[in-house]
Amino acid sequence: MSSHTTTRPPAARPPAARVVLLTGPSGSGKTSLAARSGLPVLNLDDFYKEGTDPTLPQLPDGGGADWDAPLSWDAGAALAAIDALCRTGRADVPVYDIATSARVGASGLDLGGAPLFIAEGIFAAEAIADCRAAGLLADALCLRGRPTTTFRRRLARDLREGRKSAPYLVRRGLRLLRAERSVVARHTALGAHPCAKPEALARISAAGAPNTVGAAVSS
Repeated sequence: MSSHTTTRPPAARPPAARVVLLTGPSGSGKTSLAARSGLPVLNLDDFYKEGTDPTLPQLPDGGGADWDAPLSWDAGAALAAIDALCRTGRADVPVYDIATSARVGASGLDLGGAPLFIAEGIFAAEAIADCRAAGLLADALCLRGRPTTTFRRRLARDLREGRKSAPYLVRRGLRLLRAERSVVARHTALGAHPCAKPEALARISAAGAPNTVGAAVSS
């Protein structure tokens, strides 16, 4: 009888945490909802490209960079941070100043052992396919509401924080008001579940329940 034995390669180690990707139009309430969840939060807007980056997409009317186009965002760096958080519980992330369109520092985000965290931003839907394929996705949500409400909330916030000049913010706000339904439709097509805040909070809570953590959403 042969003494040869076959050894199987060890199974891939599952990630220590999974991510809820939270997207939606600018001003839809992603940041406040993520804070209400009580979970660690990765701010994906900190992965914007800098204003001097030659790859920034431009508005067709010559009004400068198109900060609402996915190509204005460093998807590779954002995905790397999500992967590191899921697998090691920690990641170094940039600190971005929207008013100056520049990275002004870096910080460390530590999950503190949490098995679930939220990555929120207007480009979060761009990461759905990669996170699902890597087994990192717990859920993907797109906040939606009345476009006029979103317009008012967004403009008030952006003016209060001095994100850009007032004329630019008004023009951007009107452009996004007209495009809001198509933005939600695109995020939905990429795999995000469209919902209002109460349902989003309920799904986040369900994703964090002991019997659901570890099972990536497939719908």
